[in-house]
Amino acid sequence: MTIADRNTRNLIIAFSVITLISVVAGMAGNWYFLLGVPALALYAYLAVVDFKQLFFLLMAFLPITVEVWLPNGTVTDIPTEPMMVSLMGIYLLYVLRNGATMKAGFLRHPITVLLLLHMGWMFFTVLTSQAFVVSLKWFLAKCWYVTTFYFLAGSILRSEKDLKKVLWVVLIPLLLTVVYVTVRHAAYGFSFAHVYKVMSPFYRNKVMYACMLVVFIPFVWYGMRWYRRYSFAWFFLAFALVLMLIGVQFSYTRAAYISLVLAAGAYYVIKWRLMKPAIGIAAVGVVLFIASQLQDRHWLDEKPEYEKAITHERFDDLLSATTKGQDVSTMERVYRWVAGGHMVAEKPLTGFGPGTFTMFYKSYTVAGFRTYVSENKEGSGIHCYYLQTLVDQGFPGALLFILLVVVVLLKAESVYHKCSSPERKRAVLMVALTTVIIDSLLIMNDLVETDKVGSFFFLSMAVIVNMDLEEG
Repeated sequence: MTIADRNTRNLIIAFSVITLISVVAGMAGNWYFLLGVPALALYAYLAVVDFKQLFFLLMAFLPITVEVWLPNGTVTDIPTEPMMVSLMGIYLLYVLRNGATMKAGFLRHPITVLLLLHMGWMFFTVLTSQAFVVSLKWFLAKCWYVTTFYFLAGSILRSEKDLKKVLWVVLIPLLLTVVYVTVRHAAYGFSFAHVYKVMSPFYRNKVMYACMLVVFIPFVWYGMRWYRRYSFAWFFLAFALVLMLIGVQFSYTRAAYISLVLAAGAYYVIKWRLMKPAIGIAAVGVVLFIASQLQDRHWLDEKPEYEKAITHERFDDLLSATTKGQDVSTMERVYRWVAGGHMVAEKPLTGFGPGTFTMFYKSYTVAGFRTYVSENKEGSGIHCYYLQTLVDQGFPGALLFILLVVVVLLKAESVYHKCSSPERKRAVLMVALTTVIIDSLLIMNDLVETDKVGSFFFLSMAVIVNMDLEEG
């Protein structure tokens, strides 16, 4: 017997003993938490032997993670958030041990530099925060998101083969949740009024469900091009794409529909090298809109009629109410955006501190924009990540984040046309469209700090950087 065989035998024996003791002790003493010890032992083994597999395991858990409220009122995602924390620690130890031999190009890349500047300013605003402990917790959570899904992902996802693995480890559990939600929703006749009831436990609400589906659609769409047409894998991915689109349709989420349309347009924008003028037009449009609202306090004319801004039971009624300013979810956003504008006016440089909007915004609201859900018992945020960054971190933080978004889009277009191989072109276009979808979703939602969407925001950036470095 070789040394390798002997070591393998000893590991199997040790794992069997740990499992047996955990099961017996757990059943005998009603300490059922001991049943998780074998899984922790296996996790620890992989952390030492091949932590890359833990990263793919984390990706597989993203669709089926569950929000859990802790006794102190903190909410966490199980099992993904503890895994992110552990992977951040593992990666930092890896860097300490192998930092001298790691390539510095990733760290020097403009996207990385901007991300670090964004994180640096965020830390500064933690120090000036109106609620230091809350902001510090927010910043720490941001750290393990960025470390895991940008820096660690950047060291792992270097080829088309790695992206294929991401596709499959995420797609299978994602499809299981789509089937689960669809079957439950079908029992209600796919009713718009009951869509919120069928999302738990895997999704907080229909928005999170729809957003994760649309974010992953580019992976499935381009994944079909990795396989021979009409092969089993190709048919499976085609079926998955149809099922996901059905899921998006019956989520009745307007932002998801719009983001897919924008992604389709972005495909041609990137192909025809129109990203700079497209961003310029978007920027001018935003500036003109804000100026028109501020002129003669025109924004006051947007006040809803309290009695008419209600929740609707039918989706067609919702669409009609949205155009008339009578949809409660849209008008509640406006209510919070107005408060956010007043908060920015008070603290334009450093903001109120990361993660503090819900603590302070009510004293800055305008009563005329109030809706019947303005009590906000669930403690949800401002529902616009760009404005949230402005409120939390002031103009420097918002400008750094917007600059990061713009540079990522411009670099994606540049790298796409620079790529010498069709495989890399596909990979770049895939994550570029994912980025466009997330950027558009951030206009109406706060999603960067959510595992089901924020993970792909940073992962896509890492892939773009790697493809850029590969092309020199």
